[in-house]
Amino acid sequence: MGSRRPRLRTLAVLAAALIGAGVVIVGVANAVVLLGGEGSSDVAGAPHAQVALLLGAKVEPDGVPSAMLADRIAVAAELYRAGKVERVLASGDHGRTDYDEVNAMKRALVARGVPARDVFTDHAGFDTWSSVVRARKVFRVSSALVVTQDFHLARAVWLARRAGITAHGVGADLRGYGGQGTLSQARELLARVKAVGDVVRDAQPRYLGPPIPITGDARASAG
Repeated sequence: MGSRRPRLRTLAVLAAALIGAGVVIVGVANAVVLLGGEGSSDVAGAPHAQVALLLGAKVEPDGVPSAMLADRIAVAAELYRAGKVERVLASGDHGRTDYDEVNAMKRALVARGVPARDVFTDHAGFDTWSSVVRARKVFRVSSALVVTQDFHLARAVWLARRAGITAHGVGADLRGYGGQGTLSQARELLARVKAVGDVVRDAQPRYLGPPIPITGDARASAG
């Protein structure tokens, strides 16, 4: 019994140290992203940019955008109609034939009056870092209004700037999102840690591919 107690105390100290280190890492990463990102702007207050970078979110099994994605689409279309951007780049997950965020976004944008010729589609935007790196390297985007919910906005703008894009954020919180919104806010604490890690490691997207300049014909990005 006597020898077991020191071991237990040692394990307790190590566990406390690991927990403390984790708290510090999460805190520092969140501070870096929040201080280097940007809060939400509305459409009227947004500066002019080359493109609205519309970030993907869940699509239901029947192909209908989730509430969060529908609100992002509405704001991106409004930015285009207001003359704040010249193009929309819809970037999301189309990694499987039975799941397609990207064409769902495109259909909804066109239905809202954005000409198909001005809707570029990025089918390999599997996470935020991939979306912004591909926007810069594949689509040659130099300036963007990043469209997403407020909980995600600081990270998305911070990553876009780290990728070399002059970026500003436009919030898409057009309603409450209930439990999904609460869960997303909680997950964001760890997502910011991953974001800092991706930048530090200079992580590369799963796919890059040949350039499809955003100044060209959107049909080149169809898929």
